[in-house]
Amino acid sequence: MTYNDTLIRASYKQEVSHIPVWYMRQAGRYDPEYRKIKEKYSLLEICRQPELAAEITMMPVRKLGVDAAILYSDIMNPVASLGVDFDIVKNVGPVIDNPIRTAADVERLRPIDVDKDLSHIIETIRILDKELDVPLITFAGAPFTIASYLIEGRPSKSYILTKTMMYSQPEVWHQLMNKLGDMVITYVRAHIKNGGKAFQLFDSWVGALAPQDFEKFVLPTITRIFAELSDLHVPKIYFPGVSSGELLPTLKELQANVIGLDWRVSIAEGRKRTGGKFAVQGNLDPYVLTAPMDVIKRYAKEIIDQGVQEPGYIFNLGHGLFPEASLDKLKELTEYIHEYSATLLR
Repeated sequence: MTYNDTLIRASYKQEVSHIPVWYMRQAGRYDPEYRKIKEKYSLLEICRQPELAAEITMMPVRKLGVDAAILYSDIMNPVASLGVDFDIVKNVGPVIDNPIRTAADVERLRPIDVDKDLSHIIETIRILDKELDVPLITFAGAPFTIASYLIEGRPSKSYILTKTMMYSQPEVWHQLMNKLGDMVITYVRAHIKNGGKAFQLFDSWVGALAPQDFEKFVLPTITRIFAELSDLHVPKIYFPGVSSGELLPTLKELQANVIGLDWRVSIAEGRKRTGGKFAVQGNLDPYVLTAPMDVIKRYAKEIIDQGVQEPGYIFNLGHGLFPEASLDKLKELTEYIHEYSATLLR
């Protein structure tokens, strides 16, 4: 089996023959075959069936020709091991039965037990390690993003309860950050031990914070996570989510390899703000995919032209795929990225 390591090489700023591409949420709702599976099973039910979760993970590799697979899972999965009851509610997202609001609530959170509570996730990774001919990216939700669900009880636009705890109970906040940091470190380490070839830390909503609050309340835990995982010889990706451009200059000391960018900051500007230290990933606005194909290619070309200016670039979206995206357009876009970037890298 020929192994495509282009994403690994790009993550380390090594020479590549074409720009690698994968898409956040590439295993999912835009694919009619996946939607049929979801008519029978919920997301969490699929995750508990390793063979099925592995098959869904592999579907976009076969159908789109992407350079990496990303584990079919959810950032909330490890939270169950902490003793938090939740469900993923259609058209809502994670809904928490017992939100975290007090010091006592934080105290009650158990340490994660991957072997006891998450063996189905590990088995999925083991299956994929045997089957894939591209790297498997595993992932975890970053502490702020997970905390926002735990505290609010469901997705939020204002994060009022989350910020109230941050500002009014900083000791409780930091205790929660530490516990969630420990969860991420243990969870990711188990992923890589069992066959993960890269990992991404998703901090989807941390862009809701001012830079000074990010530096005070979140960055110390993010820094610790990457420091404690620095012995893992795999690419480490941090995606600070949407509207996070103002946070980028604060990331320069992270022991990560790749920083993901949303579409509000150009590739060139993202490199500048992070001091040129990292490979960068991104950053097509997902909703450009609603446009005609010539428009999609024009946007992609502009991004690729910036990406190839320096070693270390991975094409992706600035956030996840949405249900209305076209599988056929994604396949054509992937082919275009490979072919066009190869002409620039000869």
